[in-house]
Amino acid sequence: MQKRIYADNAATTGTRREVIDKMLPYFDRIYGNPSSLYTEGQRAREVIEECRARIAAAVNAEPREIIFTSGGSEADNQAILSAAEIGRTKGKKHIVSSAIEHHAVLHTLEKLQKEGFEVTLLKCAGSGIVDPDELRAAIREDTCLVTVMYANNEIGTVQPVSELGAICREKGVIFHTDAVQAVGHLRIDVKAENIDMLSASAHKFHGPKGVGFLYARRGVRLTNLIEGGAQERGKRAGTENVPGIVGMTEALEIALAGIDKNTGRIKSLRDRLIAGLSEIPHSALNGDRDKRLPGNVSFCFEGIEGESLLLLLDDKGICASSGSACTSGSLDPSHVLLAIGREHGVAHGSLRLSIDEDFTEEDAEYVISAVKDVVAYLRSFSPVWRDLVAGKTPFVL
Repeated sequence: MQKRIYADNAATTGTRREVIDKMLPYFDRIYGNPSSLYTEGQRAREVIEECRARIAAAVNAEPREIIFTSGGSEADNQAILSAAEIGRTKGKKHIVSSAIEHHAVLHTLEKLQKEGFEVTLLKCAGSGIVDPDELRAAIREDTCLVTVMYANNEIGTVQPVSELGAICREKGVIFHTDAVQAVGHLRIDVKAENIDMLSASAHKFHGPKGVGFLYARRGVRLTNLIEGGAQERGKRAGTENVPGIVGMTEALEIALAGIDKNTGRIKSLRDRLIAGLSEIPHSALNGDRDKRLPGNVSFCFEGIEGESLLLLLDDKGICASSGSACTSGSLDPSHVLLAIGREHGVAHGSLRLSIDEDFTEEDAEYVISAVKDVVAYLRSFSPVWRDLVAGKTPFVL
């Protein structure tokens, strides 16, 4: 049987066996409702509060500043809508964000625009990094929120979050960061980095799907998305997902315990992939060469179509993507690639590889060879490529 190589960890990660083992008792032994007053319920409540304290410690927050959610999208929505409501009450209805945010952020901003908010999207041309000076210039007297992701889910660029947060703190503006791709892969300190709200999702760092958390600094008043019970200090109704919370906590602590050991090795394999794929003519790395997530490799290849590339790589046993899994059904090119200046046709020929500590040197060499072969094969019968080679249309890359 052909070996399968998983290189799409930005879409989701496998849940670690030790994480599953920690979760199992909370399905059939400690299964009481945490809101119940009897012993079984209170045992579950104690576990949740222990996990809340451990999650808080992992990002240098206070336990009461952690709200458990169903994942990153819910956390993004609650953070943005809460800041907007705070701004609305003060007559401030301007929001600053970036053009490369996840759609959980961008679609929420579009919703607010329909309600009379004005949104400024900062450009990230070239490197995919927000310029702090541009952020400073964009903040106005009526700005109520700045929301800029910690690390991009498609091109892997890591933003100067501490500097952006410091500007917001100086201006008295709430700063939220979608850290779904960063938590568990980078060390984060919400206090030192001037972060007011932060979103995270367990399935991005080998935890279970369907659970995440929102950090909201003490003093930031949250608006409820879900009404019902008094769970999560009345800010997120619904019986808590105890097994999920336990799994997320365990997964995050495992990730952070091994981060120093794993990061260097993952970066080395990432750089090998970048060097190998750069040998393909008329290709280009997307995003900053160095200020990127340890395991992210994003390329564009001129003269091919990304969907065909992915399907043929799948035939060779390689799981990869062209960008965000949340928009994989769309025929439009990535808004992130367009925002950093890739031309429409080039953006269609994109490939994202996102690797973790299970990826090996042998995997890297096989992936490089396979991508080279598939790109050459697709170009061999591409009319776009023929026109480029014939000089009928100019090369872009």
